[in-house]
Amino acid sequence: EDEQIVAEIMGRRFFPDLLTHKTWEGFRFAGHEIRITEATDCYGAVVWPSALVLCYFLETNSKQYNLVDKNVIEIGAGTGLVSIVASLLGAFVTATDLPELLGNLQHNVLQNTKQKCKHQPCVKELSWGIDLEKNFPRSSCHFDYIMAADVVYYHPFLDELLLTFDHLCKNDTVILWAMKFRLEKENQFVERFQTLFDLEVISNFPSLNIALYKAMRKGRMEA
Repeated sequence: EDEQIVAEIMGRRFFPDLLTHKTWEGFRFAGHEIRITEATDCYGAVVWPSALVLCYFLETNSKQYNLVDKNVIEIGAGTGLVSIVASLLGAFVTATDLPELLGNLQHNVLQNTKQKCKHQPCVKELSWGIDLEKNFPRSSCHFDYIMAADVVYYHPFLDELLLTFDHLCKNDTVILWAMKFRLEKENQFVERFQTLFDLEVISNFPSLNIALYKAMRKGRMEA
């Protein structure tokens, strides 16, 4: 069953018939063909399998996780695929990442959502752990969903990532987080994450070594 679903997820990707001056990949989600411009000079400008897993989940579970008119933030949005799919499914989306990635992120989001979405998504800088209250004040920022795909890997900002999750998450916020396990450091992050949040595995793909989590602030997990 795992291999069958994984084949379906990976089958949503397609490539251009002809070589072009820009590197791009295509994806089919939410009834649309999505073209993602990529770069090969940094991790954040490539579509990783965890993003496809999360997009597939959002599309195939759109009744249980109805995103219409919901306020969604994606952290570490990278190329923007998850934010685009959430937008096409009716959410008001804020796609965030580091300043050096915002140009490509903005291009992808605009190209794939303009005049196609109920709410036009916005792109905003978010460096984990930095100026959180200034840029996303607790008093005025409320997100129904926080989404993240492959934000945990071997980088030195895991403390700042946890701080960012904590700052953005209200008592009724749902975190949907797809994660590929690589090293012991990722397992340690999950343990630390569980000191603040109730965590539930809602999909698991052993052949990809990817788990999809749902999380809510500690003690507030819904049945």
